[in-house]
This record gives sequence, C-alpha cells and structure tokens, in this order.
Amino acid sequence: MSVRSASLIVIAAATCVFLLASDSKQQRSSAPGYDDTPVLPGQPWRVHDIKRPHPPVVTPGAQLGMPPSDAIVLFDGKDLSQWEEVGKRQTAGRTGPPNWKVENGYFLIAGSSGDLRTKERFGDMQLHVEWAAPPEIDGSGQWRGNSGVILMGRYEIQVLDSWENPTYADGQAASIYGQYPPLVNASRKPGEWQTYDIVFEAPRFEGNTVAKKANVTVFHNGVLVHHRKEFIGQMAHKIIKPYEPHGAEEPLVLQNHDTKTRYRNVWVRRLKPYDAR
Repeated sequence: MSVRSASLIVIAAATCVFLLASDSKQQRSSAPGYDDTPVLPGQPWRVHDIKRPHPPVVTPGAQLGMPPSDAIVLFDGKDLSQWEEVGKRQTAGRTGPPNWKVENGYFLIAGSSGDLRTKERFGDMQLHVEWAAPPEIDGSGQWRGNSGVILMGRYEIQVLDSWENPTYADGQAASIYGQYPPLVNASRKPGEWQTYDIVFEAPRFEGNTVAKKANVTVFHNGVLVHHRKEFIGQMAHKIIKPYEPHGAEEPLVLQNHDTKTRYRNVWVRRLKPYDAR
C-alpha cells in the first residue's frame, strides 16, 4: 500500500468518527407540550396540553396472559386466599372458606361446594381468566363443563364446553347468559386451556332507576366475541330478570354447576377514567 493510499484511509476514518460524533450531538427533540392550542371539545384540556397529567407507568406481564404490575392477582397457582365460598341455594347467603380443590397450579370445582366469591369488590374492570372443561365427556348440552364468570355477582359470561356440543345459543361458551350468544364460537377441545379477557363497565343507578346499563367486551381465546354489548338485566335461567340497584363495586363470582371445570391465572385491574391522578 502506498503512503498516499494509507493517508486517504486515515482521513476517511477520521471523517467517519467526526460524523458519528456530530450525529450523536444533534438528536432531534420536540416541544413537551403547548399552552396556546385550541381546547378539545368536551374536555378541559388543549390539544397537546403541556399541563395534562401523564398516565401512570404499568409494566406488562413477562409473557402473554401474565398479570401486569398494577393487577390484583386473584389466583397465583397456590391458594384461594382471595376467595370465600357462598353456600348453595338451600343456604343462600352463607359464606365460609373455599372447598374447591387446588392442585398443579389450578383450582377445580368440587361437587359438594358452593360458588366462589372474591373477598374484594370490583366495578369497572379488566379481567383475565383461564379455564378448562373436563377432558372426559360426561353428559351433553348444559352438563358439559358448565360454570360461569359472574361479574358483580349478577352479570354472567357463560363457561361451557362448546366443542361440538349443541345447546341453546345464548347459553354456550362466552355467551352473555340468557341474553346474547357470542359473535362466533371460538372454543377449544375439552381439556384444553381457554382464555377470557373481559372489559366490563358497571351499571350506574340514580335511586332505583338505571342511569346507564352495564356493558362488556369479551375476547375468547383472543377472538372478539362481544364488543361493548349492554346487558339486558341480571343473569337468570328461563326468565328475564331486570336490573336492581346495587353497590358501585361488588364481588366477582365463579359458579359451581356441578361439573369439574378448572381455573387458573385469574387477575383483575380496576379501570379508572382518563386523566385520573
């Protein structure tokens, strides 16, 4: 290599280093916000308002379906300390420690027990539930893996083995029980784990009057099956049961329908309005 060629290489390398250094010093930035823009309709904030509060930081779960950092974990695979058992119909209203069986990271409905009810109460919420119908087929229709996720103890998303199992449409898996079938049947085979991701907006009451009906968005195994669908009223079998005034937050209930349905990885997030501090 000639002296001239070596000199050109050194100059080129030095130029490259200078350009990289220059680029690192010339990072682009934007204004953190504005105070002279139009006010947004129906809001107290301007467009890009510099004073608007920032949302709290939430760390997502390490894997899909795992609880984020602000979730309340209702079952972590170990115990049912977040739950209590509600007596069967003949002893309605009585509560006690759960008799559902915990094993292998999930909990299982016990035939002689009642429903499970959370000790904590919830209103507007995001709920994640994983469930599996029994792998062995024992019965048909409403006797295959029947259970239910009952929001506020009144508004039910049906749990059922709906893999090649005909039953009334508004009683199959992921239906708003007795009111609306799901948009599609996204069920897996018996024994396979399934997921519900539910966004629920609680009803609002003014005295004895319903000011705003409850509504729900549901993803079954990642498939949208309800989108902000309003509940006609409370859960009921063979009848229409109207709304009745209740608290702004109420317990979540998992139904015992005398089939060996399993649950795992249950968590919930309270939903707050925009700009909540």
